[in-house]
Amino acid sequence: MIELKKKLISLLKEDEEFRLVVVGLIGYSEVLKRLDRHEEEMRRVWESIEKLREDFLIFVKEQEKRWEENNRRWEENSRRWEETYKRFEVIENELKRLREDFNRAFESLSRRVDALGARLGIIAEGSFREGMRGVVEEVFGVGEVRRWVYYDDKGEVLGYPSVIEVDLLIRDRTHVLVEVKASTSDSDVSKLWRVGKLYERVVGIKPELVIITPFIDRGGLRTAKELGVKVYTKT
Repeated sequence: MIELKKKLISLLKEDEEFRLVVVGLIGYSEVLKRLDRHEEEMRRVWESIEKLREDFLIFVKEQEKRWEENNRRWEENSRRWEETYKRFEVIENELKRLREDFNRAFESLSRRVDALGARLGIIAEGSFREGMRGVVEEVFGVGEVRRWVYYDDKGEVLGYPSVIEVDLLIRDRTHVLVEVKASTSDSDVSKLWRVGKLYERVVGIKPELVIITPFIDRGGLRTAKELGVKVYTKT
């Protein structure tokens, strides 16, 4: 072994070609080792890259899944909002129709009530007046009860030309203007007072003024007292 070493050393010193070959072999071996190391490092790098690629693909798939889920939710919410809006629209139209039907029914009922009230008012007023004619004769004694009708061309009673009608009781030389009403207010009392003034001017006799009514308000009583109109009532 010692001899072999000596021979190799001698060859390295004396034989330049041999020396270059040995140096080349040593350098090549080192290069191969470095290449092996680089290859291992590259393998680890590619493995890391592949792992990152796989992770990225998983992330992309998860994001796509989430986006699909979100899209489904948005579509579902949009569908629900559309259905809700349609329901509200139907309800709103139905309420509008019911309100219109109610208004028409109310107007029709109001017209019927007004017509019935006017009819009953006229009937009640006329029936009450006819029924009270006997009471007038009982209150004031035997006398002639008739209807005094006069055309007020100057509008002294109502403020414009009109036909004035009032019940007239004549007993001896006393003239009594009688207004029989189912309900009386101060304006009714004032009207009878103006009729009395008209009668006095036309006939030349100052009449007594009497109102017979089952109901008269406080204003009517006060006006009757001020104008000297007698009131026969149960209120």
